[in-house]
Amino acid sequence: MRSNTVGWLMLAPTIAILGIFGIIPFIYVLYVAFHQWNPFGASPDMIYNGANNFRRLVFDAEFLTSIAFTMKFAFFAVLSEIALGYLLAQLFMKEFPGRGFFRTIHTLPLIVAPIVVGSVWRLMTTPSIGIIPYLLRNWFGYDLNIGRDATTAFTLTVIMDIWHWTPLVTLTLLAALLALPKEPFEQAQIDGANRRQIFWHVTLPMIRPAILATVFIRLMDALRTVDEVWMLTSGGPGAATRYVGLHIWKIVFPKTDYGYGAAISVIVLYLTLVMCWLLYVALVARRERKRTF
Repeated sequence: MRSNTVGWLMLAPTIAILGIFGIIPFIYVLYVAFHQWNPFGASPDMIYNGANNFRRLVFDAEFLTSIAFTMKFAFFAVLSEIALGYLLAQLFMKEFPGRGFFRTIHTLPLIVAPIVVGSVWRLMTTPSIGIIPYLLRNWFGYDLNIGRDATTAFTLTVIMDIWHWTPLVTLTLLAALLALPKEPFEQAQIDGANRRQIFWHVTLPMIRPAILATVFIRLMDALRTVDEVWMLTSGGPGAATRYVGLHIWKIVFPKTDYGYGAAISVIVLYLTLVMCWLLYVALVARRERKRTF
């Protein structure tokens, strides 16, 4: 009984912080989502309108387009970061001159604020002064201009996200690989398994929890990206990089439609939870069911 009391007392600060900064704001946003509210309009009072905001977003072409682009962005960014992060983690496990130096350099993007990352990439890709357009034009004869090419703008947002967050994936998977016991690998080599078989049947199942946790973190971050993309492309050209976070920002601030913005936020949170649950079922639950049989 005493141990339970001590445990709850130790958890109390975390629960209080979660309630103040997580649960209470969510309840407030959910409340606003059922109202029409423009605090800067002629009538700043909240007007209850039921589920009209949710019905409205079902037929909102801009919202549906932003969801599609966001899913596409998250898929390419997270998949690339997991693959590249694993390769770099395997590389950093090997002994080579300057390994500690390269590890330090590799993690530097993590300490840079996202808005600064977007600003730096904006400077590097500006046609008149950017180093990237200059090199592409002089080396390959390619004229880079993200202001007029939607595909190029989308690709650069993905590359920027990969550059910024791959170090996080590398560190997570490197810690997981370093914690693996050596006996299963030695046994697999004795049994004659090749490198591909060892990866699929030994390494991957053992680091699956670390991969799953990393994918959850990166997926949630990718679905709500705002500042980096805003500084690089401002959502353009057109709506090519107007991801759902930017769409919510433009609904809430320039248009001051707080009720509709809150409704979109709730739906995006719901979609994120559903995607994480489906990913968990696909990667973990199905494997556990196979073990029971």
